[in-house]
Amino acid sequence: MQHNVFVGNLGKAPVLSGVGDRAVCRFTLIENEYAGRDGDGNAKQRTTSIDFVTFRAKAEAIAKSAMKGDQIIVTYRIENNNYTPQGSTETRYGFNFIAEEFKFGAPGPEKRAQWANRDNQQSSHDDQHSQFQE
Repeated sequence: MQHNVFVGNLGKAPVLSGVGDRAVCRFTLIENEYAGRDGDGNAKQRTTSIDFVTFRAKAEAIAKSAMKGDQIIVTYRIENNNYTPQGSTETRYGFNFIAEEFKFGAPGPEKRAQWANRDNQQSSHDDQHSQFQE
């Protein structure tokens, strides 16, 4: 069985459906990489975007903790998703990118702002609390 690794940032918030053994999370990771130089010598970028799916506890963990812009490192496998629509004789070909393992990388701007806001609220609470102890 093949295993692949992809490192990217969430293009939008993950979408969770179901719970427990029926939990399914769909998310899109985007990676920008160097793609040479243009005619004026400026660096060019190539963007790769992959839609992933994961299941059960992993699905719930990503949906609960990940926000748009967060970096996620995914180990995944590719499955065929071939089917013939009802009423047709033509097979449609596709792929599913199944996230088997993941790690959270660097937080994105939304999560950093959320953390900063939480830290500011905690600092304000600590300041108010210390006034009563004097």
